[in-house]
Amino acid sequence: MKIIALEEHYLDPAVAAAGAPPGLAGQGGDGGDPSVKLSYTPSPEQLTDLGEGRIRDMDAYGIDVQILSSLSTQQLSAAVAVGLVEQTNNKLAAAVRAHPDRFAGFAALPTSVPEAAADELARGVTELGFVGTLIMGRTEGQFLDHPRFDPILKRAAELDVPIYLHPGVPPAGTTAENYSGLAPLVSARFATTAWGWHNETGVHFIHLVLSGVLDRYPNLQIILGHWGELVPFYLDRLDEALPRVVTRLDRTFGEYMRENVYVTPSGLFTQANLRYCADVLGVDRIMYSVDYPFIGNEQAATFLAEAEVSDSDREKIAHGNAEKLLNI
Repeated sequence: MKIIALEEHYLDPAVAAAGAPPGLAGQGGDGGDPSVKLSYTPSPEQLTDLGEGRIRDMDAYGIDVQILSSLSTQQLSAAVAVGLVEQTNNKLAAAVRAHPDRFAGFAALPTSVPEAAADELARGVTELGFVGTLIMGRTEGQFLDHPRFDPILKRAAELDVPIYLHPGVPPAGTTAENYSGLAPLVSARFATTAWGWHNETGVHFIHLVLSGVLDRYPNLQIILGHWGELVPFYLDRLDEALPRVVTRLDRTFGEYMRENVYVTPSGLFTQANLRYCADVLGVDRIMYSVDYPFIGNEQAATFLAEAEVSDSDREKIAHGNAEKLLNI
């Protein structure tokens, strides 16, 4: 069974040096104790590898293709973002050219400079061969529905490529209000991997819907990891509490989810979540991801092999839906 994994990351050291580091490393994620080894904390070597080490790990656990994305560019200042993002995209494109049967790429974007970000998306797709973009959370505290980011949304729609809406670190004010007051390690993980990242991303997507982005660009496709970042589990509530008579939108939340959204597991290898999303959204709206190297590849193939779906649906989730959406 061929497996294409869509939320697979690498870290460019130059990007990390200029902005906040990814994951928990910049948030007291080890609780100040370097002897603590926790999940979601890969080694620097795993994060920066775009070659043979990564491919050996893919081979060991049955991953055929990774769609790679650069971490942390949403945290770069406008003064340095454009040049650094161009460099990291060139680096990713070189890795894809070196291993075209194993890697594809999502463009990183300098979202702090939206017009330049739209141009970089176009360059990434038309010149570098990328298959979309991955955007990590807010930029300077603002969601993508802010008018300043419309050039990015418009260009993605024009290019007919998806936006993978990925978790990002909550703003400092949100973290202070919602997640502080506990032990440092508990607060750090509560604000990020355990809950905050996913709540933030679900709210981000709901902003896109309520602001009318998907009415302006009705064919724009959004990818949500972690089984839809909580949103599928509240579709009935959203439609009940925010009906069209209130939102004045063209469609219901359920319709936007089933027509404009794909979900992936992001290493949450839970059969109950797969069954629920297949029932609520349909198998045609599910793709696959591991979230490597924050999550290891060890369970990726076995989870799919054990899934209670038909063989044809298993193939759709494993690779067919991604091939269709990304034209690969």
